[in-house]
Amino acid sequence: MTDFNASRLGQVNAANAVDALFLKVFSGEILTTFEEKNVMKDLHMVRTISSGKEAQFPVTGIADAKYHTVGQNIVESSSGYLSQIKHAEKTISIDDVLIASTFIANIDELKNHYDIRSIYAKELGKALAKRFDIATMKTLVASARSSAAISGGNGGTILGGSSSLFAGAAATAPELIDAAFGIAQSLDEKDAPEEGRFMLLKPADYYTLITSDNTAISLASNRDAGGTGNISTGTIAQVAGLNVIKTQHLADVAVADASQNQDDDNAANNVFGTADGYNADLSATRVVGGTREAIGTVKLLDLATESEYQIERQGTLFVAKYAMGHGVLRPECAVEVR
Repeated sequence: MTDFNASRLGQVNAANAVDALFLKVFSGEILTTFEEKNVMKDLHMVRTISSGKEAQFPVTGIADAKYHTVGQNIVESSSGYLSQIKHAEKTISIDDVLIASTFIANIDELKNHYDIRSIYAKELGKALAKRFDIATMKTLVASARSSAAISGGNGGTILGGSSSLFAGAAATAPELIDAAFGIAQSLDEKDAPEEGRFMLLKPADYYTLITSDNTAISLASNRDAGGTGNISTGTIAQVAGLNVIKTQHLADVAVADASQNQDDDNAANNVFGTADGYNADLSATRVVGGTREAIGTVKLLDLATESEYQIERQGTLFVAKYAMGHGVLRPECAVEVR
């Protein structure tokens, strides 16, 4: 029988490794899934550094205004015209590398009748996205519980205090609407930025807003009345000027799980002031809101993938990883609702 040249789908230009392109597809699956499943990436400040172990975020105070009396010297300290704008800084350190990995035995791949790599890739991406979301959401709660970042400034806000704003385990639409306006009011009173305000809701609370016949939320969903919601697609864009974002990860924030500690030994990123990293008992937390200035992330290694066929183990090891750190920036831009 005469030999023939087969078209190898995994080769680059019909040369070298026969599975080179397959590995790139796997990487692409991870990147795509991470972007799709992550909700916090665009809701806070992110800074990328090329080297080093930490980054500094400047914090500035506000200026005052005063009516001028004719003849008075503006630059005289006693006249009180000059604003002494205060400055401070927040430092966020890089945590240890966070890894999601899996191993696929060569014999299992050969026997399997469907593509398993794309399925595993999605799971790795989802795992990293979940840990990123949980860590940043917990940091957002820590920001709401923090004192002012600068002398004379405003601290975070906790709505509900020792008593819950919600009467029962299942929130009602009026309670959620009150929470939204409470967040907006707090942000207004503390001079937080108007742009990009948001509130995070668990799916059950989100759909309570969508399905309620409450007048306020009906108007928010009714485009003819100037609303931005859409009943047919099950979405509602804003309430009280806040972008309403649904996330299942908010339920995981309430769990005090030591396995979620990203870096116990990194004192700079112990956001709750304990030795537990981003971990704390947040069982009373129901809704979280704020602006992107509330917290920050320092990124040393963005989402990256590695793969290696191991002859001695007769299979391929796949690793997805990143190196980042999270911290509180401006507490006045964060609100926790209990």
